[in-house]
Amino acid sequence: MALDAVAIAASLLVTGLLFVLVLTRYVFGWNFSEAHDLSLLAAMFLYMTGALIASRRLEHLTVDFLPSQISRARAKAIHRAVVAAITAVICAFFIYWAYRMFAWGLMRPQTTPALRLPLWIPQASIMLAAVGCFAYALRDLIAGLEDVRRSGGQDG
Repeated sequence: MALDAVAIAASLLVTGLLFVLVLTRYVFGWNFSEAHDLSLLAAMFLYMTGALIASRRLEHLTVDFLPSQISRARAKAIHRAVVAAITAVICAFFIYWAYRMFAWGLMRPQTTPALRLPLWIPQASIMLAAVGCFAYALRDLIAGLEDVRRSGGQDG
């Protein structure tokens, strides 16, 4: 999938750029701080892509003690739906905060030290992750509600 390709490309960029940064600074004695600016950009996209991939696969942070104690199918379905609803609400707040940060960055532009890249570029990855995670949370909520509906009166 495209997210996996972005994660692989960003990983390679971060690794390569940091290697070049260390090599130029400590082996050749040069100051190549541009590599640091570019690695920051790649790292932000790597982190946010990782969050999206985890949301897509339902592998984000979870506590599985309670679900492992629930035995009835309907109760498990309700639990999944409640968790998905809470996640969707939190992701909605995440979108709001990311938007505020992004808008503030556009109104008061800042740049990276070496290349003078606008900071809204790495901040855009946060906004994209917020929207993507919200979309996956809605997907999970719809699936959870469908599971509750299907489990109807089953005692599991």
